[in-house]
Amino acid sequence: MAAPVISNPILDRMKADQPALGMSVRLGRSGDIALIAKTTGHDFLFIDMQHALFSVETVGHIAQTALACGISPLARVLGVDDPNTPLLLDNGATGIVFPDVSTAAQARRAVERAKFPPVGRRSVAGGYPQFEFRAVPVAEAVPALNAAALVVVMIETVEGLANIEAIAQVEGVDVIHVGANDLLTAMGKPGKFGDPEIMAAIERVISVARKHGKFAGVGGDRHVERQAGFIRQGARFLTTHSDVAFLMAEASRVVGELRKAFAT
Repeated sequence: MAAPVISNPILDRMKADQPALGMSVRLGRSGDIALIAKTTGHDFLFIDMQHALFSVETVGHIAQTALACGISPLARVLGVDDPNTPLLLDNGATGIVFPDVSTAAQARRAVERAKFPPVGRRSVAGGYPQFEFRAVPVAEAVPALNAAALVVVMIETVEGLANIEAIAQVEGVDVIHVGANDLLTAMGKPGKFGDPEIMAAIERVISVARKHGKFAGVGGDRHVERQAGFIRQGARFLTTHSDVAFLMAEASRVVGELRKAFAT
């Protein structure tokens, strides 16, 4: 019998040198958000446990729905030492986003949390939803789960930018993702998307990531033309916008048009 393979659409797209697009999830509290993201053309969910009020159980339900409908569920945790990291991966997440990674040592700690030995130190469980709860021999489950567990480290500080070469060389890191909002704030330029300094920083991260065989990502900058430019430069992991922002934009458009119609 062939060794088990876990489908991870985001990884498949990036390996094919195609951009993977993710919806940031801050509002959705049920698996419905995975179906909506899938229907709107997204490849993955970026479930934000750093800034939104999600329980671990809720994330597990969303992740398992995402697995069933063919979209990759990723969770952003509180940091490289978040003890929930392996628990989320055990219960359906196919990737972890680690914020505020500023050193190679922090990147290594992230890998240790998310990967099984010999790459990391994650503990082995059983009955994984990634296998639809089928019994899979540990010798087969571990390499399949390791291959599917995406490790995304976020560059959000000036220190992280300075250490990008060392971070990019850490074994087990899959994606190096620029958090443009926080990086701009750390640079003393909050909200100045498109500023030459942040554009140069993003270009450097993309270049270094690709040089070391990692996928490059960009988030926070929601300007579509700039996002397309990042893709042309080589970024393959991008968050489009949040569920809150999409809801606000369409609700505002419809209500605005109705108000305008009433006024005329």
